[in-house]
Amino acid sequence: MKKHLNTLYVTTQGAYLSKEGETVVVKVDNKIRLRVPIHTIGGIVCFGQVGCSPFLMGFCAERDVSISFLTENGRFLARVQGPVSGNVLLRREQYRRADDPGISTDMARAVLTGKLANSRTVLQRALRDHPEKINGAEISSASFKLKSSLRSLQLDHSLDILRGIEGEAAHTYFNVFDHLITSQKEDFTFRDRNRRPPLDKVNCLLSFIYTLLVYDVRSALESVGLDPQVGFLHKDRPGRPSLALDMMEEFRPFLADRLTLSLINLCQIRKEGFKKTESGAVLMDDETRKVVLVAYQKRKQDKIVHPFLGEKIYVGILFHIQAMLLARYMRGDLDGYPPFIWK
Repeated sequence: MKKHLNTLYVTTQGAYLSKEGETVVVKVDNKIRLRVPIHTIGGIVCFGQVGCSPFLMGFCAERDVSISFLTENGRFLARVQGPVSGNVLLRREQYRRADDPGISTDMARAVLTGKLANSRTVLQRALRDHPEKINGAEISSASFKLKSSLRSLQLDHSLDILRGIEGEAAHTYFNVFDHLITSQKEDFTFRDRNRRPPLDKVNCLLSFIYTLLVYDVRSALESVGLDPQVGFLHKDRPGRPSLALDMMEEFRPFLADRLTLSLINLCQIRKEGFKKTESGAVLMDDETRKVVLVAYQKRKQDKIVHPFLGEKIYVGILFHIQAMLLARYMRGDLDGYPPFIWK
């Protein structure tokens, strides 16, 4: 399980990865910068102009270590992995359930319950930890609305109505997100959620960390034999990891949103680490990207008590545990999928 905590992120432009014995070697300008034993790696993510030897790709495929290629700014390009693992019967059951409107609605309700509950906890913790620095009235009102949305989710609604409830809840949550920024207020302002491209520094951070989340959740789903392309809340679309996007909803507030706020409020990143292009898109520089990646990996080393299992685990193992619980639900070992609800 420890392996799932470790992802090798390569951001240095011009780097080249190769195989030496049982290790992955990273070279820059023909000089070795890093050696990592293959058995300690759960995956490799390459940003921008980073190359890999064919021998390394084959080696990683044999050892079930995926290699993903992203643009320098985090847009997914391609993925190299070995033969698909897992029980074909599990995937066939997944496809059957995804085609059932009732089951799809139940699954969507579960993951959205996790998302909205965790969003509300982010607000509640801000009220508890920083009452003197935030607009308590606004955040309390948003928290109450999210509580009401959570109740609405539990009613016998259609999938489309559940999506509508989620949309309104997301609007309520992000409407007060700027109040959660307690440091560098002049440099980091959040007005609304925007992407493709992000138009401000906060959205740039959120989008980048969401990309990291999708990668980790997708890897976890594949590791237990589920198809990350076939989801329940998100509709099927060629090239879209719909199931990974479904499960990721539970982790957005708990991991990505909180990490974004921590990086800003603890002054771990500065406005100088971002630039605006002629098109209006805001991008991170290399140094800021590295700070975010290190902070993300460090956060995965934190420990929490899993709400369903009652066991103390690393945050980085959460994705794998939730994927296993989903597989157990697909096999009929559980009556329903228990989403991750942070307490």
